[in-house]
Amino acid sequence: QLQACGGGVVQAGASLRLSCADSRRTTSNNAVGWFRQAPGKEREFVAAISWNGGTTTYSDSVKGRFAVSRDRAKNAVYLQMNNLKPEDTAVYYCAAARGSFAGNNRSSYNYWGQGTLVTVSS
Repeated sequence: QLQACGGGVVQAGASLRLSCADSRRTTSNNAVGWFRQAPGKEREFVAAISWNGGTTTYSDSVKGRFAVSRDRAKNAVYLQMNNLKPEDTAVYYCAAARGSFAGNNRSSYNYWGQGTLVTVSS
C-alpha cells in the first residue's frame, strides 16, 4: 500500500518534501516514480528513481528544481521540491514498478498510491 504524503499550501518559491509511505514494502527493490495530475489535465510524469537509487530522471518542467531520492534502509522514497511555481499545483502520486528502473512510462508502473495535494499560490 503506497501513500504519498507531505503536500500542502505554499507560496511560489517555497519548498516541500513529499514522502512515499510504503506499508507493504511494495517499493523495496523496485523502481519508483512520481507523477502529478493537475485539475482538468492528464496525469504526467515528474521523476523516477531506480531500485538502488543510482539512476534518476526528471521531466523537463521540474529538472533542476526537484530531486528524487530513496532510503532503502527506511523503505522510503522522497521528492524534494524547491522553487515551487503555481504551475506545480497538482495531486502528486508515487508509484512502483517491477524491475530496476521504469523511467517516465506510466504504463510500466504496477502499483499506485493515494495522492497528496500540493497547492502553490502566486
